[in-house]
Amino acid sequence: MLDQILPNHLLSEKAAPVRGVIFDMDGLLLDSEILAMDALVDAGKDIGYDVPMSFCRQMIGVPADGCRKLVKEAYGVDFPIDEFFARQEVVLRDYVDNGKLVLKEGVIPLLDLLDELKLPRAIATSSSRYRTDHHLELVGLNTRFNATVTRDDVSAGKPNPEPYLTAAKKIGVAPEYCLALEDSHSGAKAAHAAGIRVFVVPDLMEPTDEIRQKALAVVKDLHAVRTYLTHHAKKA
Repeated sequence: MLDQILPNHLLSEKAAPVRGVIFDMDGLLLDSEILAMDALVDAGKDIGYDVPMSFCRQMIGVPADGCRKLVKEAYGVDFPIDEFFARQEVVLRDYVDNGKLVLKEGVIPLLDLLDELKLPRAIATSSSRYRTDHHLELVGLNTRFNATVTRDDVSAGKPNPEPYLTAAKKIGVAPEYCLALEDSHSGAKAAHAAGIRVFVVPDLMEPTDEIRQKALAVVKDLHAVRTYLTHHAKKA
């Protein structure tokens, strides 16, 4: 069961001040993971394969090369992998362009607080630059971040720490003064490996014991992050 409120010890601890915040995108800012999963299932059907939701969920938070590896291992070298992922992009784009993409709970109030505190913020996502820019513009968030780091901007994706280290560098904040916000296992591991404290706000995946140990806290939604920042953020 998810923590319903922010643990009291996090409000009183003498932590390093937060000087920048790094967000995951899919499943954290945007309620897009379920759309991506549905698009994978539908793409499989369109090319004549049964690709169950249980398998698709293994790809949550995994960069493109990792997803391709999972599919090859499960379906073999004869699986039309390029056609599969190309079809998924078409199906997902159709979902998104027809109004199915919405923000997650608490996104706007949190961004408003960051504006008030004058804290820089970035996105570190496993999505492509094309998808990232399109989705952010569609939901009106394209002007609310100082930087975005996509899978196209790094040599190694999550759970490698490179996306988070790159994002921290782009906003000019050392990792120990950043706060990461994630929903996926691979994202939480990436932030932790980068030396960045991480809040996990689960979406489609329940946190494992390992993720709970790596996370500063596991919380129900982004409202708890606002509470933490009011106690630990350093105004610019």
